[in-house]
Amino acid sequence: MQYQSLEASPLTPRIGAMVTGLDLAQPLSNQQVADLHAAITDHQVLFFRDQRLDPPSLRVVGQHFGNLARHALKGMAEYPEVRQLHADETSKHVSGEEWHTDMSCSPIPPMGSILYLHTLPPLGGDTVFASMYAAYNGLSDRMKDYLEGLTATHDGMMAFGRFDPNGKYPKAVHPVIRSHPVTGKKVIYVNRGFTSHINELSSRESAHVLDYLYQHLEDPYYQVRFRWEPHSVAFWDNRCTQHLAIWDYFPHVRSGFRVQIEGAADPVATGSLREVAS
Repeated sequence: MQYQSLEASPLTPRIGAMVTGLDLAQPLSNQQVADLHAAITDHQVLFFRDQRLDPPSLRVVGQHFGNLARHALKGMAEYPEVRQLHADETSKHVSGEEWHTDMSCSPIPPMGSILYLHTLPPLGGDTVFASMYAAYNGLSDRMKDYLEGLTATHDGMMAFGRFDPNGKYPKAVHPVIRSHPVTGKKVIYVNRGFTSHINELSSRESAHVLDYLYQHLEDPYYQVRFRWEPHSVAFWDNRCTQHLAIWDYFPHVRSGFRVQIEGAADPVATGSLREVAS
């Protein structure tokens, strides 16, 4: 795809592009914002090098794509929509160390997330992203028919309880197969981090179907792996991707900031998209 104000070079045939010709710390023109909207729709996740951001400037970038959503875990005191991600020799867990779609436990999950890392370990700390378009397309027609109409429960305690077992986290029900609200393409919408069970199946059947889907959607064939460098940025469409932050760098430091952009209810799935009472 050609864009007027930037270049987006695909990294794999299915997902991911490296964006050049843009300084995110500077005010973005209407054309640049429009091109970024088009590029994230085309490539699902965008990567940027040599960007110098701080919490206020990261907020400004995110606001070009919608209102910012607060995370279930506490944000920064002065910038509550910005979450600091930091791991070092004292960390017992890190965010994203299991395949997941951000905040799928929310009744309306975020549209996307933008992560800026300023400090990286000497080696390791990559993030892997997977295309749920490609994963859905890789299912057999029989399996697609079987999954259509099923719903799954997504529970925030599964992902966040390790950080604060006394916290109160959202729980929601979503279709197992959803349609992207912009492209209309179908995606698989279950993940290891948040999905507890498929509602219409017995517990045994649910466990087996979810295990199959997890193994399927985590196939390297659907992935792109990003090797971070200091002052890099990743911007992903949460509605059609999953990702995994690889924690292979302990006890070294990996640190930065992240914002989430509010999503909107998928009109196709409105009847199945609901909050679950805890």
